[in-house]
Amino acid sequence: MKSMRLFSGVLAVGAIALAGTFFSPAAAMADDPAKQPDTHKHNDGADHKGHDHGDKDKKKDTKKMGDAKGAKIGEAAPEFTLTDVDGKTHKLSDYKGKIVVLEWFNPECPAILQHHEKAKTFNDMYNDFKGKDVVMIAVNSSAAGKQGAGKELNQKMAKQFGMEYPVALDEDGTVGHAYGATNTPHCFVIDKDGKLAYKGAIDNGKFGKNGDKNYVKQAVEQLLKGETVTTPETAAYGCSVKYADKGQSTTPKK
Repeated sequence: MKSMRLFSGVLAVGAIALAGTFFSPAAAMADDPAKQPDTHKHNDGADHKGHDHGDKDKKKDTKKMGDAKGAKIGEAAPEFTLTDVDGKTHKLSDYKGKIVVLEWFNPECPAILQHHEKAKTFNDMYNDFKGKDVVMIAVNSSAAGKQGAGKELNQKMAKQFGMEYPVALDEDGTVGHAYGATNTPHCFVIDKDGKLAYKGAIDNGKFGKNGDKNYVKQAVEQLLKGETVTTPETAAYGCSVKYADKGQSTTPKK
């Protein structure tokens, strides 16, 4: 009898030990996701508590996109005074009573070459509106040292492209940021009252392929007829504007 009781006791102790192995708190947590620690890995390899960082970041990004600054359709276009590569000053208010077309420009951007070298999109448009109270100005907001910057380069390329309208330099990016220019080319059409009537792409094409509908030309033609611009805004395509990096000197290059 004593031997039987001793054997039963050994079995009981073994059963408890096994229960501790299979039903330990750690094992239970591993099997139940709801009880696992609330941590996740970021790209930096560190553990961060909480699973909402990604969602918060997305909300912040969305908010930034919604708060994007720049000229707005139907409102007065931002005033500016810029000097072109030939030394002439251009002040927006001096052109009141005329339609003004601004083209954000970078002579080394493939999308600019697409419309100035492979095709003559802007030159043809300039010739179409010559003598019709339409002013065209190319604006280069590339900062000193960035792609497409510099007076001499822009003089050379404007001549090579056969441009008959001015290329103005905005190397500190003030005018570009005021208008919200993001790409080259990025186009803005200002009506005779100085209000923004169109902003966006030159046409319905894409990087590397010209479109068959010129939005800028259409907007100008409608304004000349006294009509409302039917497509006032599109998404610009091309290279990013080469603005100065934070803290970068914007002293113009010659």
